Amino acid sequence: MTDTTAAEGTDTLSRLEQEGEIAADYLEGLLDIADLDGDIDMDVEADRAAVSIIGDGPARDLQKLVGRDGEVLEALQELTRLAVHRETGDRSRLMLDVAGFRARKREELTELGTKAAEDAKGSGESVKLRPMSPFERKVVHDAVAAAGLRSESEGEEPQRCVVVLP
Repeated sequence: MTDTTAAEGTDTLSRLEQEGEIAADYLEGLLDIADLDGDIDMDVEADRAAVSIIGDGPARDLQKLVGRDGEVLEALQELTRLAVHRETGDRSRLMLDVAGFRARKREELTELGTKAAEDAKGSGESVKLRPMSPFERKVVHDAVAAAGLRSESEGEEPQRCVVVLP
């Protein structure tokens, strides 16, 4: 690794850490306003800031921030990205998790992608999955690629879905 490459890596890491800190401040303010208890954990995963709100009270309190099928979580993530953008001037790809919802969802979707890949291999035919959010499709595409097959997205939002190719 050259000095330039090392410096770029350090710059990227410090930029992502700054995004995480801005997001954490924004989310702490939101938790205070909503009178919800939660600890905020920051990390950098796969070249993006990752922020999690972890409950220290009843889990159902934070479920309000997840909503049905993660709808509130998606909106909260967009608001948090906007808060980061307002501070930095740069578009953020920050990922937000609340009460482990995304982590559990990632496990389920990885299993779904792996099973769809096995089905496509076994039948020799394409397997079309249900419509999914961009986050969900990305996890499935990664699982299919790990299983050694190709997949693509087709359709228009919100009916966009993954098709696993044999």
